[in-house]
Amino acid sequence: MGTIATDNEKVILYYNSENTIGKQAYAYVSTSNRDVLAIDTSKTKVTGMQWLEIASRLKTSLSGLVNQEHPDFQNNYKTENASLSEEDWIKVLQNHPNSLRCPILVDGKNFHFIETPSEISKYFDKENECNDTRSKK
Repeated sequence: MGTIATDNEKVILYYNSENTIGKQAYAYVSTSNRDVLAIDTSKTKVTGMQWLEIASRLKTSLSGLVNQEHPDFQNNYKTENASLSEEDWIKVLQNHPNSLRCPILVDGKNFHFIETPSEISKYFDKENECNDTRSKK
C-alpha cells in the first residue's frame, strides 16, 4: 500500500503557488466537480516516502521531479548532470520547492506531470463527458 491515499472521487495536485504554472494549474483543478486536495509544496512539506511514491508512479527517478535548470537548484548544486543520492534529491525537493519540475496531478490511481495548465482539462473533459452522458439518460 502506498503512502498517498488515492480516490476516484478526488484529485490531488502537488504544485508550487510561487510560480505561474502552479497557480494556473491550481485554478484549473479548482473548477473540477470532484473533491480537490491541493498540496502547495512551498507551504507543506511532502515526505520523502511520498516523493519516492510520486516518482515511482510517474515512472521516473527523483531527479526527474527536479527542474535542474532552476536557479535554486543551480545555486546549490552547480554541477552538470548532478549525481546525488535519493536522500539528496528528496532534500532538494523539500528544501527548494521552487525546483519542482512542474505540478503533478493525481487523478484516481493515475499520476500525471502537468507541463502546461491546460493539460488538466483533458483529464476533466473526460469527467465532464461522463457527466453529460449521465444527465442525458
